[in-house]
Amino acid sequence: MNLFKPLYEKALVWARHRLAERYLAVLSFMEAFIFPLMPEIMLAPMTLAQPQRWARYATISLVASTLGSLIGYAMGHYGFQFAHPLLERLGWLPGIEAYMAKLRGLGGWEVFWLLVGGGFLPIPLKLIAWSSGAVGVSLPAYVLAMIVGRGKRVYLLCGAIRLGGEKAEQTVHKWIEWIGWGMLVLIVLAVVYFKFLHA
Repeated sequence: MNLFKPLYEKALVWARHRLAERYLAVLSFMEAFIFPLMPEIMLAPMTLAQPQRWARYATISLVASTLGSLIGYAMGHYGFQFAHPLLERLGWLPGIEAYMAKLRGLGGWEVFWLLVGGGFLPIPLKLIAWSSGAVGVSLPAYVLAMIVGRGKRVYLLCGAIRLGGEKAEQTVHKWIEWIGWGMLVLIVLAVVYFKFLHA
């Protein structure tokens, strides 16, 4: 059953839309503090569609994500207790509290490198933003960590696609079903692990 190939081909069409950059900016901004979908779902096909603009797309996503992460930081700083019941119902509270516990137990550059790692890994940026704001991480260190962490992620992704060029697009097009189902399996396994197995 072809599920991901039609979606991928549609994403490539939308990646050439005249407002694609605005959509990417909005998605990157919203994902940083509330939206569940990562900007890579637009960033990758946009770069595949127009690889010569790889640095521009990565920069748009990075700037928007960084601005959005400030909203997430403020939400964590001013509204954590207010949002506590909702986060508990969504099942996000254990993850946020675990991250907060890590941040409280560290100091100085240790916090910076933890945030950099969080921005680079495929974990929700909003969890990092909320936790940092709730704990009261130094704002300059937080912003710098977000820029470095998320910057590495988006520039490496777009740069790798740019270097791969047409061959990368053909490879992704050929294997998109396997890639899509593989990612879905990994997400399910991660949910099962953190929900039921992780102490």
